[in-house]
Amino acid sequence: MNTIFDGIIFDVDGTIWDSTPVVAKAWNAALKDFGYGDHTVTADRLKGLFGLPMSDIIKDILPYAALKEREAFLPVCSKYEFEALENEGGIVYEGLKDTLSELVGEGIPLFIVSNCQSGYIELVYRKTGFGIYFKDQLCPGDTGRLKAANIGLICENHALKSPVYVGDTVMDMNACREAGVPFIHAAYGFGRAEGADMVIDSPVELLKRVKGE
Repeated sequence: MNTIFDGIIFDVDGTIWDSTPVVAKAWNAALKDFGYGDHTVTADRLKGLFGLPMSDIIKDILPYAALKEREAFLPVCSKYEFEALENEGGIVYEGLKDTLSELVGEGIPLFIVSNCQSGYIELVYRKTGFGIYFKDQLCPGDTGRLKAANIGLICENHALKSPVYVGDTVMDMNACREAGVPFIHAAYGFGRAEGADMVIDSPVELLKRVKGE
């Protein structure tokens, strides 16, 4: 494969899988058990929030709660989410497994950078079996840095000269602009991103875009 990129960095939610139906149920249970039963979230609402750091998502859901209360709720929310996803998993986008396999087979290194909590990417690997395709991953839960900085770290650690990032939201695109990395918009995901360098409507289309077709 004569690719124009020497590495592809992926987002998770809205790019690799859709976990929002499972996460919404888990978070609503956590809100109820933690005494916030008058607050609820839906899968559609989460699609507009995923991509933000977890602390910012909690702030959006509980805007009037004190900082200490939100900080106390965050690990509870994460615990409920992880337990639910370990049981059910998310919905993997059609064609993604074959796409990842072919890219790796052609010698293109793959990575993940997500604004998730520590352990989430590893959970995705366990539920999908996709860990065999990815060379490395970073998230704020592991590094204390947000997406743009972590994209830069992946590029630095693996000496990438012409990488590309695949994500589904304008937040992903903005992080890429900050990191100086081209952005491919996964339009099959959660959000819009006007002005992306490339657009794909399915994971399978990524193969053509990577080859410059």
